[in-house]
Amino acid sequence: MIAQIGGPATAVRAHEEIFAYWASLRQGGRLPSRASIHPADFKRHLPTVSLIEVRSDPRDYHLRLAGTGLYGVYGREITGHTLEEVYNTAATDYWRTELDKVVAERRPGVGVHNFAWRGAGHLSILWLRLPLSSNGADVDMILGCARPSKTARSSAGRRARRPVPTARNRRARRSRESRPASGRNRA
Repeated sequence: MIAQIGGPATAVRAHEEIFAYWASLRQGGRLPSRASIHPADFKRHLPTVSLIEVRSDPRDYHLRLAGTGLYGVYGREITGHTLEEVYNTAATDYWRTELDKVVAERRPGVGVHNFAWRGAGHLSILWLRLPLSSNGADVDMILGCARPSKTARSSAGRRARRPVPTARNRRARRSRESRPASGRNRA
């Protein structure tokens, strides 16, 4: 999934491993439960893993656990907080929309989210969200994996796209295109 949006190879590999682990726990059409997740099975990914509790009536999301690697990305501890306590309004709306899809469709979600909302537009995360269910049907927890990236770009509230060429890259390309071909126009 991440490979289709041009994510770095390490993020692609990590997401594929976490997804394969999650998929191996499914039985028939039933979703795996939090109880079936054993952190020792994906130890090397724990710093970038999160567990998001799905609360209902009204629906809300509580970051029950956030790996230590996410501290540096967010600049603070986010474990134990709601979306509104972590993000600004636009980013909260983005995450609520994406998490609502995971819950409603009972299917994984994947994308890129830029940190411009935090004043770090050069930083994005490649994210994966996997639904968990204590009864096999109703999503009550979401297993997440988020890998920081300095190359992937996306605007808050939009689905992931191909990386946008920077102004510097466009100038370099124009400069190359305007140069005469080798061997021509030499004195």
